[in-house]
Amino acid sequence: MSKTTKQFQTEVQQLLDLVIHSLYSNRDIFLRELISNASDAIDKIRFEAHSNETILEGNSDWKIKLIPDKDAGTLTIRDNGIGMTMAEVEENIGTIARSGTKAFMQTLKEKASSDNPELIGQFGVGFYASFMVADKVTLFTRTAGSIEAGCCWESTGDGSYTIEECSRERRGTEIILHLKEEFKEYLDEWKIRSIVKKYSDYIQYPVVMDVTRTEVPKGVDGKEIEGAGTIEKTEEETLNSMKAIWARSKSDVTEEEYNEFYKHISHDFDAPFRTIHFSAEGTSEFKALVYLPARKPFDMFFADRKKGLQLYVKRVFITDKCEELIPDYLRFVKGVVDSSDLPLNVSRELLQEDAQIRRIQKNLVGKILSTLAEVKEKNAEEYVTFWKEFGQVIKEGVHFDFANKEKLQDLILFESTGTENGSFVSLKEYVARMPEAQKEIYFITGTSREALEQSPHLEVFRSKGFEVLFMTDPVDEWVVQALTEYDGKQLKAVDRGDISIDSEEEKKEKEKKREEAQKEFSDLISLMTERLKDKVKEVRFSNRLTDSACCLVADEHGMNANMERIMKALNQSVPESKRILELNPDHPILKVMADLHTADKDAPALGDYADLLYDQALLTEGSPIKDPLRFTRMVSELMVKAAAK
Repeated sequence: MSKTTKQFQTEVQQLLDLVIHSLYSNRDIFLRELISNASDAIDKIRFEAHSNETILEGNSDWKIKLIPDKDAGTLTIRDNGIGMTMAEVEENIGTIARSGTKAFMQTLKEKASSDNPELIGQFGVGFYASFMVADKVTLFTRTAGSIEAGCCWESTGDGSYTIEECSRERRGTEIILHLKEEFKEYLDEWKIRSIVKKYSDYIQYPVVMDVTRTEVPKGVDGKEIEGAGTIEKTEEETLNSMKAIWARSKSDVTEEEYNEFYKHISHDFDAPFRTIHFSAEGTSEFKALVYLPARKPFDMFFADRKKGLQLYVKRVFITDKCEELIPDYLRFVKGVVDSSDLPLNVSRELLQEDAQIRRIQKNLVGKILSTLAEVKEKNAEEYVTFWKEFGQVIKEGVHFDFANKEKLQDLILFESTGTENGSFVSLKEYVARMPEAQKEIYFITGTSREALEQSPHLEVFRSKGFEVLFMTDPVDEWVVQALTEYDGKQLKAVDRGDISIDSEEEKKEKEKKREEAQKEFSDLISLMTERLKDKVKEVRFSNRLTDSACCLVADEHGMNANMERIMKALNQSVPESKRILELNPDHPILKVMADLHTADKDAPALGDYADLLYDQALLTEGSPIKDPLRFTRMVSELMVKAAAK
């Protein structure tokens, strides 16, 4: 195959432009990323070799070699890993074959223009970090166990690349960076050593480099020969310790080492929120090093986001995304698990069914949740910071993880009518400050605190001094289906079913007033019920309202307006449902309508007023009205009539 010139995918070129022209605070990460990629390539061939030893081609002396050439101005990174076919090269380098690319690019642009964090690698594109220091990159590769020719790829990052077949004896990948003049320091031995020590010391394969030393010749007795002058001797040296950080004692690992390993596996520039390093013994023996990030990844809610922990068995890499080790609601957790019990040839199917994996997951989840509980107990302000980033996904666990429901319900936080904007209350705190007369935990769901604060459903609760939780995440609608009570107190939605929060004396007084209103306005209620029969299930007097004229209420187990919005946003079919229109018996509008009805029960204005009240109730719950033009016209007419009096 002759050399072919091709254009980068648009998103890749945008990424390259950002990499080349943005001022990243630390360019050393290019070497970290390339060494990490080389390590991954060796991991993959070791795993594949369990079922097909022939792909090793007689070479299992794993190493990643760095070759600085000051004369040529190049730095080469060579591995004997799995290698790539030509198709894989094009897929992995010429395109970003994943949805969500535009969102990633937007995030990268925004960050690059502000604090320039090192996001390279966070999207699995660490190879492009090469162009931070090189004006030309050449890649040679051949896939393991293949009789096909190797592949040569080259680009100057100008929007195009060349690719062609080439002969290559050994498997693996070799990347040659033609360094820009201002970055020739990356050819110095001290610089390379310092980067490897800082970022890649725990890579489990030797990162090696030929090192030349000037020394005096020695005799057979090992003593230096006097007057023999000096000679230059070149030997291959290993630059990293290769000690698996998770296998070491916690007392032997520094915070800096923990943080650098986190950055290695997560490609996150920030230090983690918490580091959890522990060993489990007994029925399940494994070592785990997991991290809770400080910030949510931009793609946390992408459907195709890769998740899971790295799994090793007896220090042998198995997979970098073992989803079975961690439940979906903890998908933001990063880390490594090294099991002593699983077989080395464990398959994907076995991972899904293996009881040992389930035991490991149980241990991991328990440790993570207890760590969060400890932070919440000892440093509430720090926990709130974490909750703002990850609370929305942690709440998913209340619905899906029945085994840990009690632990999770003590971790969740909500804003409420009793908190300032941006402040939170736990269920435990809520219950502790409930007035003696309050018997239930009250909540309301919606799109935002600002919208919910204006809801007429809150009026009677405010008058009583009863706190109402604001549930503004879409997942909250599913949370309350699972979390029906806490500490013996039932959770009650303020916009569903009947509300009874009065004392016996107050109930009698309200019931009397309701009966009087029913008699006084019975004809009017009948008229409104007939007028709105296609829109509402019932028209009745309300226990919720103290100031507003009306509101819409769902049945006790019915679908409220917020749930309807969520279902429609998910492109789900929403069954037709009618809510209940509740009226405030003390509101002057009823007296006005009743007088009008007494004067002329067929007055057209009565129907208009009924429609206006229904539309008003829709607007206050955040729902669209069917005919906004007619609504505004009727409001304008009322304003004109009021001004004319």
